[in-house]
Amino acid sequence: MIEINGAEKSGSGTILRLSVALSAIVGEPLHIYNIRKKRSQPGLRPQHLEAVLTAAKLCNAEIKGASLGSQEVWFYPEKIRGGRAEAEIGTAGSIPMLIMTVLPICIFAEHPVALHISKGGTDVKHSPTINYLKYVLLRVLRRMEVKASIEIHKYGYYPKGGGEVTLRTQPSPSLKPLILEKFGGVEAVEGISVCTFLADRKVALRQAAEAKRLLKSRGFNAKISVVNDYSNPIQKGSSLVLWAETDMNVLLGSDAIGEIRKTSETVAREAVKGLLDEVAAKPTADIHLADMLIPYVALADGESTYSTRILTDHMESNLWLAEKILGVSFSVKKRDGLVVISKK
Repeated sequence: MIEINGAEKSGSGTILRLSVALSAIVGEPLHIYNIRKKRSQPGLRPQHLEAVLTAAKLCNAEIKGASLGSQEVWFYPEKIRGGRAEAEIGTAGSIPMLIMTVLPICIFAEHPVALHISKGGTDVKHSPTINYLKYVLLRVLRRMEVKASIEIHKYGYYPKGGGEVTLRTQPSPSLKPLILEKFGGVEAVEGISVCTFLADRKVALRQAAEAKRLLKSRGFNAKISVVNDYSNPIQKGSSLVLWAETDMNVLLGSDAIGEIRKTSETVAREAVKGLLDEVAAKPTADIHLADMLIPYVALADGESTYSTRILTDHMESNLWLAEKILGVSFSVKKRDGLVVISKK
């Protein structure tokens, strides 16, 4: 049985999510305790609970201790079959975080997976936005032969949520390594600016216009799609995702979300600053993508390497778990002001 102390490293939900995913993939039972021990509200919150329950559905796992507030879970996986599945968060809890838990499981299923996720947040704090996953993460994973897509039915924001998406995957039993050694030169900057029931205030348009203005002042002519969305009448909100592509197949992303009393121009400034910070440092993966890639790189055949600006707590947690559960070996080195992550 895999034994994981959730208070190690970041002490966050990241440890729970990846532990459950890797347990399902290797088919070995998991006992995890001190779940989210370092957080202000330790234990399982609604989005963490639904992630565990959804993972269990995908691999027909028996689970013990999975209840709101629980700090200890036993997870006994069976074969990952695939098929259709439903998940319902019921709050503005992060749909992208749930997807990040189950996506590695889904691609190792025997059959295609169609996972319908409802009543959650697509664009919320402390989480990547749904369009970041769609336009940055999944595009990079495609190079590793991960066959996955996200269809957004409803955007969902804090505090009411109400978001709804479908994740579809094809079996990807053999992942290609990821070799991203050189940054190159920026060839294109693009983005998507979304607002839900805020078109009358021109929120998506203003976010896009300010982002384009700021990027142009730095020499980048950005193409940003404007989406005036009407999918979710119970909760207004907005988001902006930007990405830069280079001639060395590097894809860097940045996002920001709207909030009450936060101007559209502030949302744009946040997203642009995040992207420009990445481009200036010239890594081959942005700081969020860098930690998301670790389980896929760990599961891929052969050696992989990429660089990032900072070694974050989430990255350290994911590296530790991948080495502990999968028995792989990573090296983390400083080079030219960047952190280079290599799987041997």
